[in-house]
Amino acid sequence: MLLTSLYNYWVVIALMMIGLYMVIAQGNLIKKVIGLNIFQTSVFIFYISVGKVDGGGAPILEQGENLYSNPLPHVLILTAIVVGIATTALALALVIRIKRAYGSVEERDIQAAEDFQAAGRVAGEEKPC
Repeated sequence: MLLTSLYNYWVVIALMMIGLYMVIAQGNLIKKVIGLNIFQTSVFIFYISVGKVDGGGAPILEQGENLYSNPLPHVLILTAIVVGIATTALALALVIRIKRAYGSVEERDIQAAEDFQAAGRVAGEEKPC
């Protein structure tokens, strides 16, 4: 019963593992950005889950004693979503720039191009007499 009542934490763990796997295992830069977004979403879900109070309502003052839910995690998540969107936009802009510079978004191809350029610089150097 306890495991099924905390299903949101299992969802968070699954999303974190999926996002982390995509960042580590994928060679495509676009897939890495998507993995970071999945990981970030799992952190949002976790933070909101921690701030949830069973039976708690909106913090609107009424007559009598009521159980209120803390609004701070929700506000912080809204800020984090805006920062996440900006970070994703910057990451995608960098991926576009890398694609224009190297002609690929695969890590193998970019590393091969870097190695080829480095070998060309070493071979092109003049030897001192």
